[in-house]
Amino acid sequence: MLGGISKQRVHVITSHRNFPEPYQELVMGKVWRKSDVEAWIRQHRPDLVEG
Repeated sequence: MLGGISKQRVHVITSHRNFPEPYQELVMGKVWRKSDVEAWIRQHRPDLVEG
């Protein structure tokens, strides 16, 4: 959803304070609600919005 970026870049983006809080943290990693991530993308990365 974030545009084919590296795992390291995903970590940087998801660690930023304006990124939504994870819905849950599992042993294998954090889980976000799709709607929260889509809203963040619309606001912060409109170039990734399909349309």
